[in-house]
Amino acid sequence: MEKITAKLKTIIELMGFAEAKVSIDEEHRKISIFIDDEIIQGQTANLLNAFEHIFNLITKKENGPSLVVDLNYYRRERERLIAELARAAAHKAMVTKSEVELPPMNAYERRLVHLEITSHPELKTESIGLGKERHIIIRRFSI
Repeated sequence: MEKITAKLKTIIELMGFAEAKVSIDEEHRKISIFIDDEIIQGQTANLLNAFEHIFNLITKKENGPSLVVDLNYYRRERERLIAELARAAAHKAMVTKSEVELPPMNAYERRLVHLEITSHPELKTESIGLGKERHIIIRRFSI
């Protein structure tokens, strides 16, 4: 794992982010990158995708484990927002007794919603749509 971390740090430095901090949490299979640089403001999501792609190439070549990449806590904050959205939609579905349609999300974010709604035994979730339009509908069980 040290070899993979060293390669990733080298790539980040070559990109011009010499002060970046990289930490790996092997137990939770996460790698966190923190770049204290105003240049990336507004570009965090795009840069995160680039780092994730680069990291996946490196780990595949080195036969390393797959890890989730987080840049400047962007993913952690996004996960919190998705969970909050799911709880609000669950509440709305319970109060209005109607289905609630969420906006399109990627597979990882939809999984977070499905997991969040499992704590509501009277609700169920369903992913519908194709590709970038795939989204979740939350509805009450019919009794």
